[in-house]
Amino acid sequence: MHLIDELYTQFPFFGSRKMRAALQGRGYIIGRKRVQKLMRKMGIEAIYPKPNLSKSHPEHKIYPYLLRNLEITRPNQVWGTDHSPQLKNIV
Repeated sequence: MHLIDELYTQFPFFGSRKMRAALQGRGYIIGRKRVQKLMRKMGIEAIYPKPNLSKSHPEHKIYPYLLRNLEITRPNQVWGTDHSPQLKNIV
């Protein structure tokens, strides 16, 4: 368990399969189920993106799409800009 803790500190994204491979690389003969059980007992799990990360916050305002019923018939009738924060780092 001590070695699993050391490896987890170095590589928090390792699940039971990678952890088993790392332990076997160090000469320990251990199965994945055993590693799973020990990790669960220690209360550690791999760090990975959890589901539902793209859900919007209920308090965030939803802006209306103002061009929905507008018929665009000529050039330069409608202009748009992008004010995303990622673009500030590019310029």
